[in-house]
Amino acid sequence: MTPDDYARHDATALAALVASGEVTPDELLDLALAQTERLNPELNAVVLIREEVARKTIVDGLPPGPFRGVPFLLKDLGCEAMDFPSHNGSRLLANTTYSQDSAIFTRIRASGVVTFGRTTSPEGGIGPATEAAVYGGPTRNPWDLARTPGGSSGGAGAAVAAGIVPMAHGSDGGGSVRIPAASSGLFGFKASRARFPDGPYAGEGWAGMAIDGFLTRSVRDAATMMDETQGPDLGAPYYAPPLRMGFARAIEAPPARLRIGLCPTRFDGAPVAPEVAAEVEKAATLLESLGHEVTPFRPEADHEGMMQAWTRIVACGTALSVRKALARAGRALAPEDVEPVTRGTMAYAESLSGADYLEAVGKIHAYGRQMAAAFETIDVLLSPTLAELPAKIGRFDHRTEDYVAFRTGPEGVFAYSPFCAAFNASGQPAASVPLGEAEGLPVGIHLAAPMGEDERLLALCAELEQAAPWGGRRPAMALATA
Repeated sequence: MTPDDYARHDATALAALVASGEVTPDELLDLALAQTERLNPELNAVVLIREEVARKTIVDGLPPGPFRGVPFLLKDLGCEAMDFPSHNGSRLLANTTYSQDSAIFTRIRASGVVTFGRTTSPEGGIGPATEAAVYGGPTRNPWDLARTPGGSSGGAGAAVAAGIVPMAHGSDGGGSVRIPAASSGLFGFKASRARFPDGPYAGEGWAGMAIDGFLTRSVRDAATMMDETQGPDLGAPYYAPPLRMGFARAIEAPPARLRIGLCPTRFDGAPVAPEVAAEVEKAATLLESLGHEVTPFRPEADHEGMMQAWTRIVACGTALSVRKALARAGRALAPEDVEPVTRGTMAYAESLSGADYLEAVGKIHAYGRQMAAAFETIDVLLSPTLAELPAKIGRFDHRTEDYVAFRTGPEGVFAYSPFCAAFNASGQPAASVPLGEAEGLPVGIHLAAPMGEDERLLALCAELEQAAPWGGRRPAMALATA
């Protein structure tokens, strides 16, 4: 198998080749490592490589899961694993080791994948770009090296888009799977709140707004991996509504014809970049051609209040993580430990009381109820994933200490990504589908559904993939051979 052959296959297809004996897990790992060696110097997406662990995993015998033998990467934030130390995007947390595997990694491993390293993330996971100092430079977008592949699962997006691995682990607390998917021309799905386990290292992430996920090139890969990993772990404080049939079965047939609300602007009515709006309109036309009813729609809810509450909750979560790390180290914070935006985040968190935090949690719960009411007249909401094309490197670096402006200012994160965090706050399932393209760059199309309607939303994504296949659209560097 050539590198180009390897890069053209999704994970399902590669697993089928392993099952048939046409290729071995060791040969696939060789290809993944060769792709890493060739592409990573420009991308800076793959870190903490542990080839010896991957080889031993193969020698010891891979479990008979659906992705047996397929190379895989973990995000360098969360997904704790004994064999894979983590920097968590931070110099303060560099080389953190773990005494037991997280529940999500245990399930990922049981799928049969061969994990060989981690992918870059921004410090604290709080930005839409991946430029953490601990990795020595920014992670770059394989479609345009001057642009970001997104964040916080930016390294995962770059690695999958470039053909290093066919899919990778990510997580999403404010769009961190869907933003890289939109930026890198991939499929990214954020499931309903608590669909995947958080234990044993956490009860919930960011008051339930954060959830694990995956960056894939095909819907079927996402469906199968989510089937393998979904469901609560032992002692989970709460969990998502049970699936009716499972993700893989759900995508076997298109969903019933749906009422789709079209919002080509921000939810407050402000315009997005015209080239982005045009791609959303094209997606609406495609959905109409498939028999769905598409009507103009804007969800009525306190979007600004939600963004302010999100900002408070994440600040408190970031401050807690830093304090725990310092307590383990038995020392005070040094200037070089964290990046400026994290220092600003901590200062902002210190200005908040416990009552302020609980008020913010109450605000996102109220927002979830408002969004649920808004969806009573529609089945799916169609919008852009991002308000503009992927940002240039440096636009969202962490050199500012004004955390609030970084998130909510007129040129801040929420202005750039005004759609994604809404569904982290509400807990609803949402996806970024790589249907659009403008100026040679991917444009993500965002779809969201009511809480618990994950299977119906995924079935719609699969229908779109069949109607307008995107698997062949890949950056030039992913097609080049050594």
